[in-house]
Amino acid sequence: MLAGLGALIIAIGLFMAIGGLYLITLGGSWYFAPAGAALVVSGYLIARRRPSGAAVFLLAFAATIAWAIWEVGLDFWPLVSRLVAPAVIALPVLLVTPALPRNRARSLKASSYGLAAVILVALAACTYSAFQPHPIVTTDNAPQPVPGAAVGPIAGADWPHWGRTPSGTRYAPIDQITPDNVSGLQVAWTYRTGEVPDPSKGEGFVTTPLFVNGLLYGCTQSNAIFALDPESGQERWRFNAKATGNNRPRCRGVGYHDSSSAGTLVSAEASSNAALCTRRIISTTVDARIVALDASTGAPCADFGDNGVVNLGARMGNIKPGFYFPTAAPTIARNLIIVGGLVWDNAEVGEPSGVVRAFDVLSGALVWAWDLGNPNITGLPPAGEDYSRGTPNVWSTPAYDDALGLVYLPTGNATPDFWGGHRTEADERYSSSIVALDLATGRERWRFQTVHHDIWDFDVPSQPALYDVPDGNGGTIPALIQTTKTGQIFMLDRRTGTPIADVQERPVPQGGVADDRTSPTQPFSLGMPTIGVEHLTEARMWGMTPLDQLACRIAFRKARYEGPFTPPSDKTTLHFPGWFGGMNWGSVSIAENLGYLIVNDIRTGVTSRLVPRAEFDATHSGPGSEGAGGRQAGTPWGIEQATFVSVLGTPCQAPPFGTLTAIDLATRKIAWQMPMGTAEDLGPLNIPTHLPIPIGMPTRGGPVTTSSGIIFMAGTQDYYLRAIDVRTGRELWKGRLPVGGETTPMTYVSPQSGRQFVLISAGGTGASKKMGDYVVAFALPQ
Repeated sequence: MLAGLGALIIAIGLFMAIGGLYLITLGGSWYFAPAGAALVVSGYLIARRRPSGAAVFLLAFAATIAWAIWEVGLDFWPLVSRLVAPAVIALPVLLVTPALPRNRARSLKASSYGLAAVILVALAACTYSAFQPHPIVTTDNAPQPVPGAAVGPIAGADWPHWGRTPSGTRYAPIDQITPDNVSGLQVAWTYRTGEVPDPSKGEGFVTTPLFVNGLLYGCTQSNAIFALDPESGQERWRFNAKATGNNRPRCRGVGYHDSSSAGTLVSAEASSNAALCTRRIISTTVDARIVALDASTGAPCADFGDNGVVNLGARMGNIKPGFYFPTAAPTIARNLIIVGGLVWDNAEVGEPSGVVRAFDVLSGALVWAWDLGNPNITGLPPAGEDYSRGTPNVWSTPAYDDALGLVYLPTGNATPDFWGGHRTEADERYSSSIVALDLATGRERWRFQTVHHDIWDFDVPSQPALYDVPDGNGGTIPALIQTTKTGQIFMLDRRTGTPIADVQERPVPQGGVADDRTSPTQPFSLGMPTIGVEHLTEARMWGMTPLDQLACRIAFRKARYEGPFTPPSDKTTLHFPGWFGGMNWGSVSIAENLGYLIVNDIRTGVTSRLVPRAEFDATHSGPGSEGAGGRQAGTPWGIEQATFVSVLGTPCQAPPFGTLTAIDLATRKIAWQMPMGTAEDLGPLNIPTHLPIPIGMPTRGGPVTTSSGIIFMAGTQDYYLRAIDVRTGRELWKGRLPVGGETTPMTYVSPQSGRQFVLISAGGTGASKKMGDYVVAFALPQ
């Protein structure tokens, strides 16, 4: 036993000593090398049954405790990384110490066992603490309602838009489920689509269904469109769009239009045709079409386009399979269907156009087009021409203000994302921006750019949220609130695009590659909190043990990192946040009766390296994709990318890896912030721990708030839908799902029973790879 224990300590010590010496050469911490050397000596002496071996180990352990507290203070998770593994090894060392030769004195035996008992109690306390949330900011004070109103309020029982209203606030004025009774929620029904996503093909079941016209409407990743009974979940109808030829099929939602109450003027011919399909479900498909269906029967609307179908490939030029497709729910505004599209990131220059188009919801005719590469094109391009190729696209979901007559577009980048030497003046003007267009004409009214010359894939991923914020003088200002992948939150006057919360241009790191440029400054939103993107240091590196922490420290020191906006180069470069976010497509919610902005975030870095064209082409095949780099054909560089994680697969920086945050829009300060999600269904080496440790996990999907004071949120890497107290951030309830749900839930009141339901699509998480085809509805018992 002593020989085995000694050998284990020697092996750990050698790794730490050798790795620590390398870390010193990189300018890193001096702790690991001497600590490792002490462990080697300790292990050798213990293996030789020398009492001094235990003494050396305990001295090294004491020094480790002092070093850990000096480096990170009393922060729980950083201390776990530094102290738990040494403490675990200290237990057998202490237990065998009395058995070593010349160490058989009764007093020594008592002191060794006593110290072992102290460490055991400390480990037990640490284990208990690990199962408790370690909040960053908490509050027990219930906020008072503040002035502010939604844009275009809609009846509380329905959910007729992807963000519930055109303003995208995901706020439901429904109060049947309250903080007092939410613990009684039970699964009411489960619907299965019959299409389990294939993660190897990038498929994802992420729909947020609508509830309108007395039915629930959603879509599968292959764009099978379904209608469900809201009380039982039984399928009322299903339409197979037969969409094929895509590389990452998914559908985030559908649109709805009721021509009998739309309140817009249409032609006499269109009015006559509308009688055939008074209420319509509108869906885009992953092979670039728009489909219009009768909301009651699921039959195609014959008067729309070609027997219910409009081809989005018209005048788009050559579209390779999978290189252009909408994934966001179509925006239905007045009598218009407004659609953008997603392109295949980083594959090549000159990919299909990022044009945004509006089609008549009744006839399918093109009403206007916004081609940012050629503003003279307002409809179809002239004969023989196509829409401008390779321009920034709109892959996320717009919001619109009907009273102002504006639709707000979150824009992406000109492809490819990580080298911009080829970009046009229009590309530079509109990439990573919010652009307001006139709803009637599609002409630009204002624009605001969140990242200049974006070479980090920091496109604007989330739906803007429209809300009237307090002006400090008893009135309100019509605001647009935009979250970004950079962790910045911009608050703009939605009439003009002028910042309400202070925005300043600040210098950022320079020096990428010689044939590209970097913007000398970037906009920083100083008037709103920045979420989850604190500057990284070596001391913030983390691991389950000191060994993988050491590996992360070495990786950090080897990479180029100078803070936000460190430009990609031909050297390994660390980007934090990475292109995941910050904040991503799940978007935000605003508790409109409290004036709280609810935001979830992802805290995962990525590394990149630009590889010269000949070298990249010789060693890589295929166009590549997010997370694995890209060919970037037509540029001098391909790009290699990797998630910045330890050898065990955990993020290299200290937890939390994702949080839920409430921001008071009156004070523009964080009210509370809590880690979101546990390690129960994920763990080191992608092996589930089955331990509900609330470490805070990356979150994909978004929150929903209700007027009763509840946030409903899934989107974590564990298999739960949660209810959170909007006033304090404390968990009130969680309901187990069959697989993870990486999308945004919704809530509605069933007309049959008058019960409030909370619904989530559970298609699986990208990390666990356990996928499903479930729509799960929760309700209080009848």
